[in-house]
Amino acid sequence: MGAKVAVVYYSSTGNVHALAQAVAEGAEKAGAEVRLRRVPELAPDAAIDSNPAWREHVEAAKDVETATLDDLSWANAYAIGSPTRYGNIAGQLKQFLDTTGGLWQQGALADKPATGFTSAHNAHGGNESTLLALYNTFHHWGSVIVAPGFTDPAVFAAGGNPYGTSHPGGSGPVTEEALAAARHQGARLARFAARLAATA
Repeated sequence: MGAKVAVVYYSSTGNVHALAQAVAEGAEKAGAEVRLRRVPELAPDAAIDSNPAWREHVEAAKDVETATLDDLSWANAYAIGSPTRYGNIAGQLKQFLDTTGGLWQQGALADKPATGFTSAHNAHGGNESTLLALYNTFHHWGSVIVAPGFTDPAVFAAGGNPYGTSHPGGSGPVTEEALAAARHQGARLARFAARLAATA
């Protein structure tokens, strides 16, 4: 059995969506089966409509399949992404993660490699703390955290975040450097998953 990677994310204006696609591409190139899934949007229409970029992304991403607990059961590795909300993960992603208690009790989430990615408005807007907050969930799941570290020049070129790929959204669209780092992160996760699957 090879790597089966669930890339699960929430994105409001599209930056985390772009990173998620790149993580999925990297995992696929490394030989993994991949499910790219978004969590449901919970914000009211009034909030979404107050930001044209938010409404535009909601419409653009409506064909991306919605994440389910079955996706987590199927996978033997997780890449999870969220924008930063006050240095923490977005409520939409947190709500989905909060539904995993049954799988956690069964031990179905344990011993699987996991990694995270994020985007804040600026470079010091909580990127690192958001990833560390996400990794708290991975600790409780019993996951094996596979951060990118400084394992490839792509990490340095994208700003040097060893906790996970991040993008300062206020600077504009996701850069090719950040996408390359995300692809590296996805490939690294897939390689770890394949190694663990081979020893199971």
